[in-house]
Amino acid sequence: MEDLMLRMTETPSTCKIIPFQMEILSRHREYLSRWVEAGLPMGVCDADVFGSSDREPGHSSEYIVIWVRETADPAYKIFSRGNKWILVDAIREHQLGQFASFADALNMVRPVLPLPEKIVAA
Repeated sequence: MEDLMLRMTETPSTCKIIPFQMEILSRHREYLSRWVEAGLPMGVCDADVFGSSDREPGHSSEYIVIWVRETADPAYKIFSRGNKWILVDAIREHQLGQFASFADALNMVRPVLPLPEKIVAA
């Protein structure tokens, strides 16, 4: 009994929480390339993937910058935070939305590709 009391008063071990973070994968790069090509007639000029120098826990190590016809400066920035894709107005540094999928974030910029069908587990 005394042994049980001793264990109950010991400090619980601490655990380190590692935040979930999505990364930009080859399938995202391929989709981005198709999206840019489809968006050219709608004013999308270019997009590129850059590495982030200031790494924050829960944020992707890379982000996407999108240029559009209306401005010479990058117009949009997309990165992941946890399990969401964040779309930012790169000119005003204003968050435009959080999206469950990469395709949804790009669709908010210019809806030029049909959105992939959502698969529901049975």
